Parts: sequence; structure tokens; C-alpha cells
Amino acid sequence: CCGRLRRECPCPPRGLLSSLITKVLFGVVWSITEKECLPGGNLFGITVLFICSVTGGKLVGLIQLPKLPPFPPLLGMLLTGFLLRNIPVVTDAVYIDFRWSASLRNIALAVILARAGLGLDGSALKKLSMVCARVGMGPCIIEACTVAIVSHFLMGLPWIWGFILGFVLGAVSPAVVVPSMLLLQKDGYGLEQGIPTLLMAAGSFDDILAITGFTTCMGMAFATGSMWYNLLRGILEVGGGMVAGVLLGFLLRYFPSKDQDNVVMKRSFLLLGLSVFAVFGSNVAGFPGSGGLCTLVLAFLAGLGWRRSKVPVEDIVGIAWEVFQPLLFGLIGAEIQISELDKNTVGLGIGSLAIGLLVRVLFTFICVLCAGFNFKEKLFIALAWLPKATVQAAIGSTALDMARTKEDTELEKYGMDVLTVAVLSILLTAPIGALVIGLTGPPLSTQHREGSVFMKSSVPL
Repeated sequence: CCGRLRRECPCPPRGLLSSLITKVLFGVVWSITEKECLPGGNLFGITVLFICSVTGGKLVGLIQLPKLPPFPPLLGMLLTGFLLRNIPVVTDAVYIDFRWSASLRNIALAVILARAGLGLDGSALKKLSMVCARVGMGPCIIEACTVAIVSHFLMGLPWIWGFILGFVLGAVSPAVVVPSMLLLQKDGYGLEQGIPTLLMAAGSFDDILAITGFTTCMGMAFATGSMWYNLLRGILEVGGGMVAGVLLGFLLRYFPSKDQDNVVMKRSFLLLGLSVFAVFGSNVAGFPGSGGLCTLVLAFLAGLGWRRSKVPVEDIVGIAWEVFQPLLFGLIGAEIQISELDKNTVGLGIGSLAIGLLVRVLFTFICVLCAGFNFKEKLFIALAWLPKATVQAAIGSTALDMARTKEDTELEKYGMDVLTVAVLSILLTAPIGALVIGLTGPPLSTQHREGSVFMKSSVPL
């Protein structure tokens, strides 16, 4: 009987049953949403974008060159969204309202910030060496300041918007660096000197500093009043975000209690729910700069309280990220429309990006001068600090979304400039950075195969 039931009603469904279930499901959705699930509707557009982004990511992930790290799937997701936006026939059918798009991207931002907060190691923070602190913070600040100055004079951005762009570009991408480092680590390169450990540990701090700087500058950019008022407001937003994060983080440490049933699932849903609430609630309250920092702090403190039991929570948050990652990169790619791009913005944006990267590489080299590495190893560490991807996608469109809510065309132009350069940075530095790490790692670092113990990386963004 059970065998017959299994044949008649297989799971997942196939054949006639599969077709019937699909039609019934579509009929239910259509009866509720009507035009929203048809071509030109939001649900139809989001579904097509998600499926195509996942497919594009899988296809790019299949590109594997010998002895080199794989290309990051996020490139395929980004390009898929870009193509869906710029193919005329497809564009009309795959329509997504900007409010839906902004909301989905904000949810993805909350998920990735929660994941980053959980991935921070409290013991590593206490034992953080000076070289790790220098590599994790110095290049980010220097690149942000460099891009702010260059974009102000080249692209005509106001100073505060220049710093917004600078901190967007100042973050390195662990999604590219970590897999590349793990591949080199597997072959024994740089283990004795601790190069993979250094770069993977410093990457999280680099990203958090960039996100904190970005949220602070964004709060100042959309504030009304004098310069001193805006500066004070930015400081208050940072302080308010940290205080709220501390309170919510301590709440999650003790509630729900560890003796409850399904405590992992409850903790995961509370963490994700509070993270999304912090991001959206800060925008509603008029303090957009505090939500991201609040999410980072609450996730970090909750993870400290859960200790080893945070690992299954990280797994569930990771599953949520697997769902929202294709949406995030696909929606970011879909924001770029070729017909509306200004050639000068693209050219000057690439110039600003290139100058910022050059200064970043040089300053990273300076940061490791007295760290016990030889010349080749210093050069490799500097070059490995190039790739940009996940953080740029997560926060690159936030300023544009905020400008649209203000209905200010000038601010929207600045926001689109920031987003355009952020997308260009992903398209240019993610594949090039992965190739540079893979090609320069073996010749520039020492191979050590036996007796090496290395630290497990934190969760990559």
C-alpha cells in the first residue's frame, strides 16, 4: 500500500500530478493577486528574477579554471538582473515596483548584517594583533577618504556623498577572499606565516567599519540643518544604534531560554525578525544610519551569549541568505539601465575606483611593513585586498532608495551615481580579484604542507 502511494503521489511531484499541482497553485495565487502574478506584475517579475538569478549564479559557479578559485556566483546573479532590465521585450514583462525592490533589498541587508554579526569571534577580538587591526581598518579608512576627495573633484559629488561612496567602496568582499584563501590554505600556501588567517580575520572588521562609516554619513546626508547639527545627528545615530543593539542583544542572550523546545528555531526567527525590524524601523523613525549598526551589535552580543550553540543559528541564517542573495544581486543589477547611464559618470566613476584601489593597495603594503613578512608576501597581502562584491551590493542602493522616498531629483542623481560605481566595482574587482589571488598566491607565498594548524574562518559575507 505504501509503495503504491509512493508511486501515485511522489514527492517532489512528477508527471501528471506535478502539472495538476502547479496549475492549482497558480490558480490560487491568481485568484488572490490577479494581475500581480501575470507578466508585468510584481510577483511575476520577482519570481522570474529569482529563478534567473539562481540559474545565472549556478552557471557562473561552473566556470572552473585549473589551479584557480571559482568565479563567485554573485557575478552571474548581478549580470542576470542587468540583462533582464536592458532587454526591451523582457523589461516590459519583468516589472518590479521600486518600493518592492527597496523592501527586498533592505531585508537582504538585514540578513547579511545579522550573519556578519554572528560571524565575529569575541575571543579573536580580544587577541586581535596590531597587524590585523591595521589591515582591517587602515586601508578601508584611507580608501574611503581618497574616493571622497577624488569623487568630489572628478564627479562633482558633495563632500558627504563623496564619503558615502568612499565607504561603499571601502569594504573588501569575504565572499571572494575567503574561498580563494581556503583554496591556497588547502595547498599549504602562506600557512606558516598565517596569511590566510590574517586576511580572513581582518575582512570582517574591514566590512563592519565600512558599514558603520556608511550609515553615519548617510544619516548626515539626509538630515536637515546646519553642518554642526548634522554632525551631532550622525554621532547620535551611531550611539542610538549601539544602545539599541546592546539592549536587543542582551534580550536575545536570555530569551528564549536554552531549556525550551526548538530553541534554535526560535532564536533564529527572533534574530532575523529583530534585524529586519531594526533596518526598517530606523528608516520609519527618521534615523536611517542607526539600523545597520543596531543589527550588527545585537547579532554579535547574542552570538557571544549563545557561544557554541550559535552554530545551528548561523546555519539557519545562512539558509535565509541563500534565498535573499539571488534577489539582492539580481535587483541591484536590474537598477542599472544602459539608456539612462551617463558616459561621463561611468568613466569618472571607474577613474575614482581605480585611484582608490591604487591607494588601498599601497597603504595595505605599508600596514604590513613591520609584520615579519618578506617582500613577496607583503605584495600578495596588498593585492588580495582588492575584491569588492557583497557589501557593495548590500548598501550600494540604500542611499538611492532613501533619496527616492524624499522625492528629491538631485539626491536621486547622487544616489544613482553611488549605485552605478558600486555595481562597476563588483563587475571589475570581483573576477579580477579572484584571478589575482589565484595567480599570485603560489609564487608570492611560501608553501608549507606538514604540521600546520590554521584557524577556521568566520562566516563569509
